[in-house]
Amino acid sequence: MLLFLFQQTCEPGGSQQGNPLVSLLPLILIFVVFYFLLILPQQRKQKQHRKLLEGLNKGDRVITSSGIYGTVVNVKDHTVLLLIADGVKVEIEKGHITNKLNKAGDSQSR
Repeated sequence: MLLFLFQQTCEPGGSQQGNPLVSLLPLILIFVVFYFLLILPQQRKQKQHRKLLEGLNKGDRVITSSGIYGTVVNVKDHTVLLLIADGVKVEIEKGHITNKLNKAGDSQSR
Protein backbone atom coordinates (compact mmCIF):
# COMPACT_ATOMS: atom_id res chain seq x y z
CA MET A 1 0.00 0.00 0.00
CA LEU A 2 2.78 2.42 0.96
CA LEU A 3 4.70 1.64 -2.22
CA PHE A 4 1.59 2.36 -4.28
CA LEU A 5 1.15 5.77 -2.67
CA PHE A 6 4.83 6.57 -3.18
CA GLN A 7 4.63 5.70 -6.89
CA GLN A 8 1.61 7.93 -7.39
CA THR A 9 3.28 10.92 -5.78
CA CYS A 10 6.45 10.47 -7.85
CA GLU A 11 4.89 10.04 -11.30
CA PRO A 12 6.89 11.54 -14.15
CA GLY A 13 5.44 14.34 -16.18
CA GLY A 14 4.07 16.39 -13.31
CA SER A 15 6.94 18.64 -12.28
CA GLN A 16 5.91 20.41 -9.13
CA GLN A 17 8.28 22.91 -7.61
CA GLY A 18 7.96 23.04 -3.84
CA ASN A 19 9.25 25.54 -1.39
CA PRO A 20 13.03 25.01 -0.93
CA LEU A 21 12.64 25.73 2.79
CA VAL A 22 10.36 22.71 3.13
CA SER A 23 13.02 20.48 1.58
CA LEU A 24 15.59 21.78 4.09
CA LEU A 25 13.25 21.37 7.06
CA PRO A 26 14.23 17.73 7.83
CA LEU A 27 17.93 18.66 7.80
CA ILE A 28 17.31 21.57 10.15
CA LEU A 29 15.22 19.37 12.43
CA ILE A 30 17.98 16.75 12.58
CA PHE A 31 20.53 19.43 13.52
CA VAL A 32 18.27 20.76 16.30
CA VAL A 33 17.77 17.25 17.71
CA PHE A 34 21.53 16.58 17.62
CA TYR A 35 22.19 19.88 19.35
CA PHE A 36 19.85 19.18 22.26
CA LEU A 37 20.70 15.49 22.63
CA LEU A 38 24.46 15.48 21.99
CA ILE A 39 26.14 18.87 21.84
CA LEU A 40 24.46 20.73 24.72
CA PRO A 41 24.93 17.96 27.35
CA GLN A 42 28.58 17.58 26.34
CA GLN A 43 29.16 21.32 26.75
CA ARG A 44 27.57 21.21 30.21
CA LYS A 45 29.76 18.28 31.20
CA GLN A 46 32.90 20.08 30.00
CA LYS A 47 31.90 23.18 31.95
CA GLN A 48 31.42 21.12 35.14
CA HIS A 49 34.80 19.41 34.65
CA ARG A 50 36.54 22.77 34.11
CA LYS A 51 34.90 24.07 37.31
CA LEU A 52 36.06 20.96 39.19
CA LEU A 53 39.65 21.45 38.04
CA GLU A 54 39.66 25.14 38.92
CA GLY A 55 38.38 24.34 42.41
CA LEU A 56 41.10 21.83 43.31
CA ASN A 57 42.82 22.59 46.59
CA LYS A 58 45.52 21.00 48.70
CA GLY A 59 44.10 18.11 50.71
CA ASP A 60 41.27 17.19 48.31
CA ARG A 61 40.71 13.48 47.63
CA VAL A 62 40.42 12.78 43.89
CA ILE A 63 40.13 9.96 41.37
CA THR A 64 42.15 10.00 38.15
CA SER A 65 41.00 8.72 34.77
CA SER A 66 43.15 5.62 35.29
CA GLY A 67 41.34 4.82 38.55
CA ILE A 68 44.02 5.95 40.99
CA TYR A 69 42.76 7.43 44.25
CA GLY A 70 44.95 10.13 45.77
CA THR A 71 45.19 13.23 47.89
CA VAL A 72 46.22 16.52 46.30
CA VAL A 73 49.55 17.71 47.72
CA ASN A 74 50.31 20.57 45.34
CA VAL A 75 48.39 22.31 42.54
CA LYS A 76 50.31 23.92 39.66
CA ASP A 77 49.14 25.56 36.44
CA HIS A 78 48.77 22.38 34.38
CA THR A 79 49.72 19.60 36.78
CA VAL A 80 48.76 18.25 40.19
CA LEU A 81 50.95 16.39 42.66
CA LEU A 82 49.06 13.46 44.22
CA LEU A 83 49.93 11.42 47.28
CA ILE A 84 48.74 7.90 46.43
CA ALA A 85 50.44 5.95 49.25
CA ASP A 86 52.77 6.65 52.18
CA GLY A 87 55.73 8.45 50.60
CA VAL A 88 54.55 7.85 47.01
CA LYS A 89 53.82 11.04 45.07
CA VAL A 90 52.77 11.21 41.44
CA GLU A 91 52.57 14.28 39.24
CA ILE A 92 49.73 14.16 36.70
CA GLU A 93 48.01 16.58 34.36
CA LYS A 94 44.92 18.30 35.73
CA GLY A 95 42.77 17.03 32.87
CA HIS A 96 43.20 13.44 34.05
CA ILE A 97 41.32 14.09 37.29
CA THR A 98 37.78 12.86 36.80
CA ASN A 99 36.10 13.33 40.16
CA LYS A 100 36.56 14.83 43.61
CA LEU A 101 35.61 12.72 46.64
CA ASN A 102 33.82 13.65 49.84
CA LYS A 103 35.56 13.25 53.17
CA ALA A 104 33.85 9.85 53.61
CA GLY A 105 35.36 8.61 50.33
CA ASP A 106 32.15 8.65 48.31
CA SER A 107 32.11 10.49 45.02
CA GLN A 108 30.29 13.80 44.86
CA SER A 109 27.10 14.04 42.89
CA ARG A 110 27.62 15.34 39.37
